[in-house]
Amino acid sequence: MMNFDDFDAPARVGLAALAQDMANHGAERDAPIRTIFGLLGDRWSMLVLLLLAVAPFRHAELRRLLDRLSAEGRISQRVLTLKLRLLERNGLVARSVSDDVPPKVGYALTPLGAELVGEARRLLGWVQASSLPINRARAAFDRMEGD
Repeated sequence: MMNFDDFDAPARVGLAALAQDMANHGAERDAPIRTIFGLLGDRWSMLVLLLLAVAPFRHAELRRLLDRLSAEGRISQRVLTLKLRLLERNGLVARSVSDDVPPKVGYALTPLGAELVGEARRLLGWVQASSLPINRARAAFDRMEGD
């Protein structure tokens, strides 16, 4: 257990509980909790998941849709492939290959991916509902920084 003796009693209790929670649920770099939250906050993964919640798509279709919908600009084929592989590794996306010549590769959400999208939509709803106080806080901060 970590030592938090340099903090006051209420903070020590909270810090110890947080440290225990982190130990229980994965503080290591590749722990699912860190990986999934990283995916939710990265540049492309959440939009890929939201697109696949609409329908399964092929790689090229996903790339075109990302280019149309993203405020981030264009995604390279390599970056999209890496994102899809990471989503697949975590059980959120399933990759399928057709028997056609040449084979067609498609991607779809898994049930776990669909569940994550549902939870992410709740978080997106909170952000949308909280946008006014967030924008007010930003404006107040920016005014203080400008002084």
